[in-house]
Amino acid sequence: MDNNQTNMKKNLKTIDLVLLGLGAVVGTGIFVITGTAANEYAGPGLVFSFLIAGIVIIMIGLCYAELSSRLPLAGGPYAYMLAIAGKRIAWIAGWLTIWEYLLASASVASGWSGYVNGFLEGLGMPLPTIFQASFNAEAGTYVDLIAIIMTLLVTWLVSQETKKALRLNNMLFFLKFIIIALFILIGMFYINPENWTPVMPYGLSGVTSGATLVFFAFLGFDSISMSAEEVKNPQKSLPRGILIAIGISTLLYILVTLVLTGIVPYTNLGVKDPVAFALRYVDQGLIAAVISVGAIITLLTVLIAMLYGLARLLYAMSKGKLLPSYLSQLNQQTQTPQKATWAAGLIAAVFSGVIPLQSLAELTNLVTLVVMMMLAIGLIYLRKQKGEPTKDEFRVPWVPFIPIITVLITFYLILQLSYTTWVMFGFCMLLGIMIYLIHVKKIDNV
Repeated sequence: MDNNQTNMKKNLKTIDLVLLGLGAVVGTGIFVITGTAANEYAGPGLVFSFLIAGIVIIMIGLCYAELSSRLPLAGGPYAYMLAIAGKRIAWIAGWLTIWEYLLASASVASGWSGYVNGFLEGLGMPLPTIFQASFNAEAGTYVDLIAIIMTLLVTWLVSQETKKALRLNNMLFFLKFIIIALFILIGMFYINPENWTPVMPYGLSGVTSGATLVFFAFLGFDSISMSAEEVKNPQKSLPRGILIAIGISTLLYILVTLVLTGIVPYTNLGVKDPVAFALRYVDQGLIAAVISVGAIITLLTVLIAMLYGLARLLYAMSKGKLLPSYLSQLNQQTQTPQKATWAAGLIAAVFSGVIPLQSLAELTNLVTLVVMMMLAIGLIYLRKQKGEPTKDEFRVPWVPFIPIITVLITFYLILQLSYTTWVMFGFCMLLGIMIYLIHVKKIDNV
């Protein structure tokens, strides 16, 4: 089969893509990361951290927009690098993107499990300790049962017809948006401007370190680019979906951070549920409880988007013969890659249920930043290969200036990550090279 041909249903519109991206991006960052980042890194200056991360993401989003418009193929970074630089570079981009989605999916499932376990404990019906979290012999935990069950349920949902799967995502996002709006509208009446001083208690370095951390909050917008073969008008809808999703999510993050740090002194925000905690801090316990329950429900949109993107990536790489061929088989009834979806879900379930993921959070950032550097460089090469975009294709202004600035800023963020993260990245790359040499070379020689 030609990699440009597909039997998948083309029934997604721009609004579906915007909500898919927002479902992936607006979740863990707002409900979890904001508190930790303000408390440990940037204080009230976290708003500048989000602004810096948002600017970087917007520049990367511009590169994504042109690439997706000119190369409307399923597989995102893998597909773009395959068209621009060939199979070897495409494998690296695809391999690192698999890790991005896999680790992000598992992290969300684990975080969701933590909320649910806390909820069950509050009802006096806790699970046995061995089933409450991933393997940690000292804490007495061995398997995160809730994370596994939820990952498998979401996998089943994503394996259905795409429009049906994303319909639930859309409904949950609107619920999530109402919850965030409720926090902003009520919280703004309890802002104490004194809590915003000092603005940068940890200095400029704290703000930039905070930007590296909150970069994780934007992961998932690229799931939009994975849907290219299911979009009615990919040349226009893909870039619009990517840029609108990034713009809205950046604005929401900044507003929530301003209200959060205005209500609660940043020194008190080292909690797992900062948004709900802020409302409890000002004696709005009922609304805090509503937001907590809403957060539990709506975090599922992140898992839906991540597993959707991972499944489409495996499907695309299988079509390109870089992964086993059965992963590119479509279900005749739903016209979705069900085998790729279940492969993605089963692996993510193992990661979320058994493997401790705390030490892998920075690795998720690193693999993502490297892929984004590759795409920014790839856009420059695409312009050299194919010239300027046509009038019907999205055009990034000031090329190569914007891609070069994107690479430099991305590289700077990478340098903020720890030595341990680089060691894990080295093992990840080594494993990827070994699989390529064993599997892909074997196929090439057949």
